[in-house]
Amino acid sequence: MIKSFPGFEATTDTEPFWFLGGQARILLPGRATGDAMSLMEFSDPIGHAPPHHVHENEEELWFVLDGEVCFFVGDKRHDLIPGQVAFGPRGVPHSYLVHSEGARLAVVFSPAGIEEWFRANGVPVTDARDIPPAFDLASIVGSAEAFKLRVTGPPPTL
Repeated sequence: MIKSFPGFEATTDTEPFWFLGGQARILLPGRATGDAMSLMEFSDPIGHAPPHHVHENEEELWFVLDGEVCFFVGDKRHDLIPGQVAFGPRGVPHSYLVHSEGARLAVVFSPAGIEEWFRANGVPVTDARDIPPAFDLASIVGSAEAFKLRVTGPPPTL
């Protein structure tokens, strides 16, 4: 739950949605921070990995809440467990791969804005027991250009 304090607009827009086979939620949209940053949560199954990609506009900070996740940032590999953090600077290719049965990540984007790309390409979760719907990766990638995000390679694999 997000609480209000002076200068902060509270939001309840945190309903989960499917994205690339995992679930995502926008916990703190950019509009609540003057577009300085946004905060999202991702819950992904074992083997989940987005394609290698580059954000030209924002920095990314990943915080592992549950599970084991391997982050690839540039030519470096970081194997993280709950409580550990990885940083993805703008302009540097990166991806991640879930090694455990599932993982939850809190991700800060700065500046904000990219959360709207995730939302636009997501499908609402209507039942927590649902299985992820099929997704059109080409369509999702095609919409990324407007957010200065570009795919640089395939996803890492187990």
